[in-house]
Formats: sequence, structure tokens, C-alpha cells
Amino acid sequence: MAMSEVPVIDLAPALAGGRPARLAVARAIDAACREIGFFAIFGHGIPDALVAELRRLGHEFFARPPAAKLASRHPVAGTNRGYHPVGGEALAEANDAAAPPDLKEFFHVGPVDVGDGPYYTSPEGRQHFLPNLWPAGPAGFERAATDYYRAMADLIAALMRLAALALDVDERFFDDKVDRSIGTMRLNYYPGQATPPRPGQLRASAHTDYGGFTILSGEDVPGGLQVRTRDGRWVDVATTPDRFVVNIGDLLMRWTNDRWLSNLHRVVNPPLGAGPSAPRLSIAFFNHPNYDVLVECLASQGPARHAPVRSGAYRDLKYAKTGLAAAGAPS
Repeated sequence: MAMSEVPVIDLAPALAGGRPARLAVARAIDAACREIGFFAIFGHGIPDALVAELRRLGHEFFARPPAAKLASRHPVAGTNRGYHPVGGEALAEANDAAAPPDLKEFFHVGPVDVGDGPYYTSPEGRQHFLPNLWPAGPAGFERAATDYYRAMADLIAALMRLAALALDVDERFFDDKVDRSIGTMRLNYYPGQATPPRPGQLRASAHTDYGGFTILSGEDVPGGLQVRTRDGRWVDVATTPDRFVVNIGDLLMRWTNDRWLSNLHRVVNPPLGAGPSAPRLSIAFFNHPNYDVLVECLASQGPARHAPVRSGAYRDLKYAKTGLAAAGAPS
């Protein structure tokens, strides 16, 4: 029988314990990723206050007047930095499905710790490591986003080691493949809805993510995340303040030779009829492997079902389909 809900996994034993504890958590992650491609985690060690602070400042930013938000929009349309207003993206198009524009606005943050070596400063590197754009207000937004980004990057490192254990490769196999990640973080804001959306229009249309693990911090308000089960049903994903929701992206699915599922998910509209709905803020951290990594089937998972693909080129292709610039505008 297909898994009908997103399982919840306690990371604390793996983060504090020895190899047997890590293997047990790795097996739980493996089961979730094989069946539904999603799992929720607690015991992750991320301070509640760090999450709450960025969430507070995110709400303050999106409540600002349109002109104030547009002041932190990148001058080159489609660049994956800074503010993006409602209507500029339909995520379903990355999976070659037609859909009306998604009913969300978002703030896009790239890597916050960028080196000065050729990996970062070459023409290709500069496209993936663009400077971030920060809003003039609210005060503290840049610091809160930077602290959160670094905390998520550390959590990704721990999750990827558990993934390696689950996939029967060396525990540090992924270390040098995600240590200079081109991943990004989005603060997705879904405004309250006072009028019905267009037919087929959602807060975020059905899509898969592109890279490795995604870590999501959501809010328990109407109009939230849904994931599709293997038997084709859409199920709600419960969110609580102390849990993150984790899912795998396309490249991790390719690494595992489809053992793990990069699953379709969406953000649905709140019910209408009881007056204007509440807005919703989600913070999504997308780990994407280093741009020069060749992603190919792990030896433990062969024979290969997919041709090898370069990490950066794959994300460029997906971005282009949704209207974001391939990599980014050169600096």
C-alpha cells in the first residue's frame, strides 16, 4: 500500500548518537524517500528563535507598500535574487505543464558565503554567485536571512551524510558535492484571497524541485502544502513551528537511480466564502549541488536509468522554463 501521509522523523539520535543511531535514522529517511519523497523532522537543533525572527521580519517585509518592495527587485528581469512580485512565475511550467501564474510573491536569497577562488570568480561562477539584494527595511532582515541560510546549510550537510548511509555509499560521499552549493532560499508569501482565483490557478502550481534536499518551514494556516502519493491522491502536509518539512529534488532522484522520488507538490488556495483569507509565509531552502558536479547514478544503485547531467546546467534549464534567468545575470 502506498504511503498516505508524510512521516515524521526525530533527527536527535542521529545528530548526537553513534553509527547505529545514524543508521536507524537513515533507514527511516530511505523509507520516506522511496514511498513519498517527503518527511518532516524535529530534533534538528535549529533554535526556534532563529526561525521565528526571520518569519517575523518576512511578514513585515511583505506587508510593506508595493513600491518599497519593488525597490529590492533585481534590474535584470528574472534574476534569482531579491524581490519578485505576484504573477511572475508558474512553477508547473518547469515540468512542462501549462498553468496560470502562481498566486505568490517571493524574496530570493542566494549563497551568503562566497569565496574568492576561480570556482566563484570564473565567468560561470559569477553567474551562480551573484551578490544578494537586500531591502532597506525592515531593520535586521539581512542578518536574520543570513543566519537562517547558514543554519540550513549546516543542516543540509548532516542530512546528506544520512542520505549517503541510506544509499550504501561512504558517509562523506556528498561532502565535496554540496560544500559550494549554488542553492538558494526563498521567502514565499501567499497573499490573502478576497476573490476567487482563475480556473486552475493555485498559490503554487504542481511541480518538483530541481536539486538535492529542500527544507521548508511553513505555517499552519488554510491554503497550505499538498503532496501527491504514488497512487495519485493529494494529501495535506501538516506543519508545526518546531518541524521542518524535507523533500528531495530531481538531481537526488537521479543520483539514486529513481529509488528516491522527486515528488509533485503544490500549495493550494484557502477556502473562499468566509471573508478574506489569511496570508501565508513559507521559507524554503533549496540545496543544489555544486554547479560543476556531474550527477550520475550511484554505483550502489545501477544500472543507470538517466544520462549524467551537470548540476548547474540542469538548474539553468529548469529556471528558463519558469521565466527565471539561466543561472543569473552576470555581475
